[in-house]
Amino acid sequence: MRRLLPLTFVTAALLAACTTNPYTGEQQASKAATYGAGAAAACALVGAIESGQHARNAALGCGIVGAGVGAYMDVQESKLREQLQGTGVQVVREGDNIRLIMPGSITFQTDSYNLRPEFYATLNSVALVLSKYADTTIRVTGHTDNTGARQYNQTLSERRANSVADYLATQNVARSRMLVQGLGFDQPMADNGTAEGRARNRRVELYILPKAV
Repeated sequence: MRRLLPLTFVTAALLAACTTNPYTGEQQASKAATYGAGAAAACALVGAIESGQHARNAALGCGIVGAGVGAYMDVQESKLREQLQGTGVQVVREGDNIRLIMPGSITFQTDSYNLRPEFYATLNSVALVLSKYADTTIRVTGHTDNTGARQYNQTLSERRANSVADYLATQNVARSRMLVQGLGFDQPMADNGTAEGRARNRRVELYILPKAV
């Protein structure tokens, strides 16, 4: 009877992972719920074959995993904030996504796409987390201010984004996980009419996104 309980739990978890498509009326898997249900199923099976202290340890481990995508990203956010404290890189949480804002003043020399040597340690810290939590995709975007010609800024933003992606790839972050984009000056985060605003607009951003499941 005790061994049947985990299987009952698995069934309940899988049913919870289903939602109704509002357009077709059909049942379909919810991405976030499926992620959690899959973990719950694995944990339940572990519980079915373990006993005593092993079972309790497994349950503790499954508490985080089974909570789903949000919990998985929570852990990464916490690790990134810990690693990047005092570096000048801003960590922003947006739903289940994490965005790292890397100001141009600490990443590159003016009009250059060569990384500052002193920024390597910061990227090493980022790579440490990204390589450990590999169940994500990464979008690397380069941004400039509006000084100079559009094509010049577009090319510079692409090269800067690629410089960051290439360096992360040397630190065990798979290049296949990355989408690299140069956005020129089309997505400012501040007023390009002021020197302060232009400085904020010169940046590289990393979007860390949970994989679709």
